[in-house]
Amino acid sequence: MAEVKLVGVSKVFDNGFHAVSSVDLTIPSGEFVVFVGPSGCGKSTLLRIIAGLEEATSGTIEIDGIEVNDMTPARRNVAMVFQNYALYPHMTVRRNLEFTLRLKHVPKPERTVMVEQTAALLGLTDLLERRPSQLSGGQRQRVAMGRALVRDPSVFLLDEPLSNLDAKLRAVMRTEIRELQRRLKSTMVFVTHDQVEAMTMADRIAVIRGGVIQQLGTPQEIYDRPANLFVADFIGSPPINLIAGNVFNTDGGISVEYGEGKSWQLRGSGEGLSLHTPSLHGAPREMVIGIRPEDLEISHTSAPDNSQLPGTVVVVEPLGGETLVHIDIPAPKVSTPELQDIARDIDEGGLEDLASTQGCRFILKVPSSQAIRLGEMVGLRPRTGSAIHIFDTSLPGSPTITIQEPASAAQVG
Repeated sequence: MAEVKLVGVSKVFDNGFHAVSSVDLTIPSGEFVVFVGPSGCGKSTLLRIIAGLEEATSGTIEIDGIEVNDMTPARRNVAMVFQNYALYPHMTVRRNLEFTLRLKHVPKPERTVMVEQTAALLGLTDLLERRPSQLSGGQRQRVAMGRALVRDPSVFLLDEPLSNLDAKLRAVMRTEIRELQRRLKSTMVFVTHDQVEAMTMADRIAVIRGGVIQQLGTPQEIYDRPANLFVADFIGSPPINLIAGNVFNTDGGISVEYGEGKSWQLRGSGEGLSLHTPSLHGAPREMVIGIRPEDLEISHTSAPDNSQLPGTVVVVEPLGGETLVHIDIPAPKVSTPELQDIARDIDEGGLEDLASTQGCRFILKVPSSQAIRLGEMVGLRPRTGSAIHIFDTSLPGSPTITIQEPASAAQVG
């Protein structure tokens, strides 16, 4: 176990691309930290800088209190697990596990004990004489973990290690890696673009965009109190529901004017809002309202009043215990540079272009027992005690204001 500390770490490539910009981060010994963000955000580059596979342009990297900027990867005593497993195909599992030990000239009796202990820990004992081609994806992943583990490193670095597995196996391996980390009490840094992996595995998450850490916190902190619009939209499945409009204080809370002459009244504490949201004073200004899928409820009415957001049910997805309901809202789709970054990351085969034609669409989680009909006109309103996030995109960093519905006081993020 070892503490990892980055101070002012930046990486600028020869073509002038700033992959990482002035990152300050301390990872305490024994913590599991996940770097998450869209493709090209700098998360893998930052991991490779810790490993010594990339050289930082500026800043310092410390592992266990020792500056390692000028050390080779081997001298840093870190172990890296790659996306493609990096196993030697002509070697058995046993030989793959002991390969590094051979390079270090560890005596054979000691090698045998270390390999067999590691194999037992990872459930590989019966597979030691097989080659990688004879293993399943999950078994190969365990071998890759074992080859890192047998070295007894100070820090484990994992770069998208589950991306080649199917959905069910990914879920199993998430649990196994997390249990292994807790058992070993080791320091682990895990890179992924999958926010579900980040939420389910991490002690803390570093959400990265454009080489900058946008927010660092526990999964629940980041979900409940996103620092800005990018974090709010990137973290959460289904994603947060967003609607843009002119927002201003009212006696009972706030009002959102959207579309042409339409408004949505959101209740809350007027006193709390006036105390904590000075940006809502004066003339209405363009802002973005965000509400999580589980924080909205459906009212079955063809003529909702202004306390409800009108919409049309277009997709119903039964998931067993709950149902996802897709509802088209008569308002423009929210589009900002931050959200476009996320859309580009998930776009495959023109899905981004398709989504751009859908306008404003909300997704709700409702009990499976609730009857929902396709084509039905409904009204949406926040559930009692739900959180409403207000993003003032005109201010640097797009800070979040979070209120409760209804609430006794606003919470400022």
